[in-house]
Amino acid sequence: MISARSHVEEIAGVAMGKGSLRDAPVLQSWLRCLNDYRLDPAQAQEAYIVPATQLKEHREQADELIRISRTAVEGLFHHVVDQNYVLLLSDARGVTVDFMGDPTFDNQLRRAGLYLGSEWSENRAGTCAVGACIVSGDPVIIHQDDHFDTSHINLTCTAAPIFDTLGDLTAVLDISQLRSPTIKASQHLALHLVTATTRRIELANLMARTRHDWILRISRSPDFLDVDPEAALTIDASGRITGLTHGGFRAFARMLDLDGNVTRSLIGAPISRFFDIDVDDLPRFRRGRSDRERVIRTRSGVPLFAGAIAPIVSVRGASSSIPRMPQALRDLSFGDPAMEAVQMRASKLAGRDVPILIQGETGAGKEFLARAIHEARPNAGRFVAVNCAAIPETLIESELFGYTPGAFTGAASRGKTGLIEAADGGTLFLDEIGDMPLSLQARLLRVLSEGEITPVGGLRPKPVRFRLISASHHRLDLLVADGRFRQDLFFRLNAATLVLPSLRERQDLDGLVDHLLVRIGADEGRTIRLNAAARMALRSHRWPGNLRELANALRVASALAEGSDITPEDLPEAVQTPRAPMPAVSAAQDLAAELAACGGNVSELARRLGVDRSTIHRRLRRIKKS
Repeated sequence: MISARSHVEEIAGVAMGKGSLRDAPVLQSWLRCLNDYRLDPAQAQEAYIVPATQLKEHREQADELIRISRTAVEGLFHHVVDQNYVLLLSDARGVTVDFMGDPTFDNQLRRAGLYLGSEWSENRAGTCAVGACIVSGDPVIIHQDDHFDTSHINLTCTAAPIFDTLGDLTAVLDISQLRSPTIKASQHLALHLVTATTRRIELANLMARTRHDWILRISRSPDFLDVDPEAALTIDASGRITGLTHGGFRAFARMLDLDGNVTRSLIGAPISRFFDIDVDDLPRFRRGRSDRERVIRTRSGVPLFAGAIAPIVSVRGASSSIPRMPQALRDLSFGDPAMEAVQMRASKLAGRDVPILIQGETGAGKEFLARAIHEARPNAGRFVAVNCAAIPETLIESELFGYTPGAFTGAASRGKTGLIEAADGGTLFLDEIGDMPLSLQARLLRVLSEGEITPVGGLRPKPVRFRLISASHHRLDLLVADGRFRQDLFFRLNAATLVLPSLRERQDLDGLVDHLLVRIGADEGRTIRLNAAARMALRSHRWPGNLRELANALRVASALAEGSDITPEDLPEAVQTPRAPMPAVSAAQDLAAELAACGGNVSELARRLGVDRSTIHRRLRRIKKS
């Protein structure tokens, strides 16, 4: 390993065009650090750990991926823990949202940035495995003095990308050591292990998101085809490809006579364009057939082995009346008329460049709907979610707009890219926008009007283009009337409004429960059912926490259940307690007075009295008849 001084001199030589024996991805990253990010290799920077509030937001956004990837990551860690490796799962912004390492070395790992909450984006940390992987989309080894910053040249880091089912890079899995053998080739096994693990994570993610489509697993060998295929894709009833494991399919690009962006060209295309099969042929590739019967060929004649998994047959309460719509929007409803209306409206809006405002109670699924709208769009770009209520008012301006170097006391010397700029080319989701300070509302309005952003401390605006989706549990029109929200911004945000019903107002609770149990069971590798008494307890609960409370209750019950059946005793105590009966209303005028106090809003009256909306309607009909 060379000295820090020699390292800086080598980088300076590369900047002047001198030759180097280092790998091309390393040299390309060095040049980005110098030319694009204006980093100085002579100024060593300590590893950066994001604040706790910011880390919480990153982890919440990555919650589903963390859960889906946990089994595969734990399996990898079990194999490498004796070699003192550390595993980092980073989101698409380079922030470590999950971490596994020997707790004995916690202090050393935190100082080195091999820790939960560390940020390894290339513009902050310089050349590093996570950052280079995010930029290139390819697996990479950054070994010792391949790192740009001299504070990292003791580390060896190997990373591989994780793509979502539509081809967007959603995370990076990194395997690192504080100290390492001096030969870079010693990390080739680490590269193989981390790449294989990301392939398994992509497959688990694909299967977790698929309900109505066929899954086709593909490998060059029949060995382990049904448990660890090289690639997989989903196919809808019309024979079109709806999603796939992008990392795996890159390996087949040459076979399919496609370029490196193979995965993008596959989405939406008929399966028959690439293979010698159609959707009607899929049943013959199901498990139990001989290897000889499970051979398919690419259109260029290359033989591959395939295994098919049929769609999950209709879940209880699933509606068959909903026409074809993007995959991402299908799991919103299981027979509830109000949610079906939201589905149809969201499906029509998904491809349009109009701002969308989502209204609904806390926990009703506003971010889930926003992500579904984002994912329903081809070439959607990044999805950047910002909880306006979770960021302290003193930080929200710099978080949203970013800042230039030295913009204020305590600012990072390299500046910071804001979340609005990070959403350029993708979707910006502003959750709880009703809690945004008035002063920032004016700045946001300017961004929306001008299509450009100026970082804190900056003088030159930058052009930005993004899809805007906002959400709030507040009635924004009422905030406008109270002077707490700008009217001009309100009109900008609510070009189209989607209103999510609360869980207690929905008619598809059974379907939702069954769907969640299937997903939980897939995560845990077992079948989970509700017995009749537990189902009745769920139906009787008011669900003040909506879908979030329901999902948490089922996960707790699954963990406590002795076998595959959940009983009432396994449910959280709040869910076990029967709902209180409706308080007596002695006369018609009493109910009328209560309803008038709620502004004629039946849903609000039902919330106050702790009953279903149908109970209020029933009582009103009874009064009219009497």
